[in-house]
Amino acid sequence: MTARNNPLDLLRRRLDAIDNDLFDEAASGRIDRRTFMRQGTLLGLSLPLLGGVAASFGLVAAPEPARAATMAKPGGTIRVGITVPSALIDPVTIADNGGLEVLIQTGEFLTVLRPDFTLMPVLAESWTHNTDGSIWTFKLRPNVKFHSGAPMTADDVIASIDRLCDPKNASNALSAFKGILSPGNSKKVDDLTVAFHLDSAYGAFPYVVSSDNYNCVILPATYKGDFEHNWDGTGPFKLEKYTAKVGCSFVRNTEYWGEKALPDRTEFTFFTDQQPQILAMQGDQLDVLAQVTVSGGQGLLNDPRFTIIRERSAGHEQVHMRCDTGPFMDKRVRQALALTLNRKALVKGLFRGLAVVGNDSPFAPAFPMTNHTIPQRDIDLRKAKELLAAAGVPKGFKVTLTTENYIEIPDYAVLIKDFAKHAGIDITLNVESQDAYYGKAVFGQSDWLDSTLGITDYGHRGVPNVFLRAPLLSDGTWNAAHFKNPTYDKLVTAYGKSPDLGGQRSLATEIQTLLLDETPIIFGYFYDYLVPVKKGLKGIPPIANRLFLSQATFG
Repeated sequence: MTARNNPLDLLRRRLDAIDNDLFDEAASGRIDRRTFMRQGTLLGLSLPLLGGVAASFGLVAAPEPARAATMAKPGGTIRVGITVPSALIDPVTIADNGGLEVLIQTGEFLTVLRPDFTLMPVLAESWTHNTDGSIWTFKLRPNVKFHSGAPMTADDVIASIDRLCDPKNASNALSAFKGILSPGNSKKVDDLTVAFHLDSAYGAFPYVVSSDNYNCVILPATYKGDFEHNWDGTGPFKLEKYTAKVGCSFVRNTEYWGEKALPDRTEFTFFTDQQPQILAMQGDQLDVLAQVTVSGGQGLLNDPRFTIIRERSAGHEQVHMRCDTGPFMDKRVRQALALTLNRKALVKGLFRGLAVVGNDSPFAPAFPMTNHTIPQRDIDLRKAKELLAAAGVPKGFKVTLTTENYIEIPDYAVLIKDFAKHAGIDITLNVESQDAYYGKAVFGQSDWLDSTLGITDYGHRGVPNVFLRAPLLSDGTWNAAHFKNPTYDKLVTAYGKSPDLGGQRSLATEIQTLLLDETPIIFGYFYDYLVPVKKGLKGIPPIANRLFLSQATFG
């Protein structure tokens, strides 16, 4: 290998051209392989080049998920238990975990999040960006067909993304696209190339069109909102049968463009609660659950008949407090409620240690740009009472906490109620079904977005950008706190444009500090994602909040 073709030299030249400090971070050992690969892919650098450089630096390689299973004998049925989808399976609008889990059995993304937080090419083979990151060009995989037999082209990708970007469609993906990509700004270069012209420079755009953006599956350009009747995707499984509120099944797509699915069938049973799922698992009626909580799942966690796929994640429950009306208009009241929480006891009791303490910002410890030196907020009842007195409510106040009946949230709500009463805050609980809680998922028609105090589950993402934008920007599509802070908005805009880890860390410090002071949302913890599987079932990649089953096998 000549010096000019040495991967270190190639990478140095690429990074010098964009004024990036990634090379120095890796050379000094200040980042791990996961961070190095993720930042490199965002900059449009090829995975082979990055992998070679990572090896040169001695950065430890993360295993590719589920590859060992590919040598197994195909066949059989994988039986899955999930939460009942709360609404029509429409890729544009579906918002609950049950609906999203079945959606991805036939629908595919341009890219998929790996367990190490890097992106794996799927329907896109590669992507690059211009100098400032305002135009991202994706090369699409050739010879991909929808289940209907039509070829997938740039027209389908453009129509799919435009559909998700358009506010008229009540798209659940607007949480990721708003302010980043507008409808009509996805341009066809040729049949297998799409250029996304962003509203402004955005360094993490590949995550916006990945499985990180849960609704972002590619559909035919002719899609008319009838997905539940045809499930016309490009994935390794095809629909066999779907019965609303009961279950569904899928069969191997023999015409799939990639590695064929190992199972002959996958069979999903819908449940309204976790306990029946656990009983079905223990009774040998299921092989895998999409997720289990620590508080309710001890029977599975301690049973040698099952293996627990555990993935550190950025998943969490947000406790929003409305900043525009009611008692939480005063930030001292918001701070007071946050100070009543015993976070260490939450992690130890509710999660048996399978979670980490949160510090009232979306920057989970798992993210490499998080500043870990920001002082940790802890329980302080004396300070909480002082703040309430200073805010004019020395004897506390009454408030209703509205939330969803999902995973450990009802238990978390009870603990918040018990913590808060020690400072004189009297909380009445209103725990609803998921469909009642989310409603239309728009302001004025959603208990989630309209409640004074609420708890909402936020699934894992590979980068914190959606958490920073959708629930906290002044015009955020999920801003249940009704938080409006121009300084915060400017910081998040600058963070989105920052292409390098050093700049992101600096801005993260300012954002973390601001949110700790304003406290529109309590981030009490970030939980590990737990997926119980029957002993001997292999090939399910440990990707939090996503159940990919094509390489699952008992072989």
